[in-house]
This record gives sequence, C-alpha cells and structure tokens, in this order.
Amino acid sequence: MSKILILCGDFSEDYELMVPFQALQAMGHEVDAVCPDKNMGDQVATCVHDFEGHQTYSEKPGHNFTLNATFSSAKASDYDALLIPGGRAPEYLRMNEDVLKLVQDFVNADKPIAAICHGPQILAAAGVIKGRKVSTYPACKPEVTMAGAEYADIPIDGAFTDGKLVTAPAWPAHPAWLKQFNEVLQG
Repeated sequence: MSKILILCGDFSEDYELMVPFQALQAMGHEVDAVCPDKNMGDQVATCVHDFEGHQTYSEKPGHNFTLNATFSSAKASDYDALLIPGGRAPEYLRMNEDVLKLVQDFVNADKPIAAICHGPQILAAAGVIKGRKVSTYPACKPEVTMAGAEYADIPIDGAFTDGKLVTAPAWPAHPAWLKQFNEVLQG
C-alpha cells in the first residue's frame, strides 16, 4: 500500500480532510497529515461548507483535527502521493513558498496527486497544471484556467482523472474521487 501525505491548514474543509484521512487508512494506506508552521500533535480548526440554496456555500465550524506528522520534515521523496483538501486553507497555503516547493517536488517526481474543491488553488499557484484538465469548486475556475489548465465542468458528485492527477469539485464527490485516486495509487 501507499504512503500518502495530506497537506492541510486551519479551515480546511472538515469532510475533505477527515474523510480521506480515515478512508485511505481503512484501505490500508499509511496517511500523514501536515500543516505549515505546525507540528505533530498540533491541531487545525476545520470548517464545514454546505450548499443550502444561497448564491454560494455557507460555512460553519468543523472539528479540530490533530496532525500526525510535522510539515517541516515532510519531503516528497518520503511519500508515494499527495492529497490536498479544499476549504479556505488553500487560499493562504498557496502563498507559502515551502508549500509550493513541496507540491512541485511531487509533480517533478511524477507522483499521484488528489485535490478537491479549493485545493487546486495550490496547484495553480505552484504552476503545475498547465495543459492539464482539472476539476475544482466552480468559483476557482478562473484560477485554474489562468494557470493554463482546462476546467473540467463535471457534476458536484463527480471526479476527473488526468494521468496521475485526480480532482473533484467538492465533498459530495468523495466516492468517485477516492475511488479514482485509489485506482491511480494501485498503478
């Protein structure tokens, strides 16, 4: 089985962090979750984004999530794959040069990457999606296309795989997204 790194931060989407963390472990993968400027045992606050008929999603507090690894010691060479949840965390994580370098290292090593919801904001900022087809939360479409990717306009519960990159619009896509990511991990 694979060793997977989850890159998260305060206000990562609760479901998009917690569900993959647990589901991938249940599938037999080893999963580490890290956040810049935090260490193993520290917590990140999560948020819950929901679709309640407003013009955009609503946000509520989620659970506190305890990190099980330290960002400063995370290296792409120690992992088989990277997973990036959405929420508001990608908004500020994409401005961290160490985050961008880590993502670039995964891409340069041709390792699988899964990103969901706002997670592709980090991929766009890292400059690693040019020429790729990428799904994301619809509000992030401009960033994805400005980064040179083709926006995959798929249903909210769908996922899209482009080579070793698996993306999805939001947490309702978990079944499709995690299934496709696991298939990529299996080779």
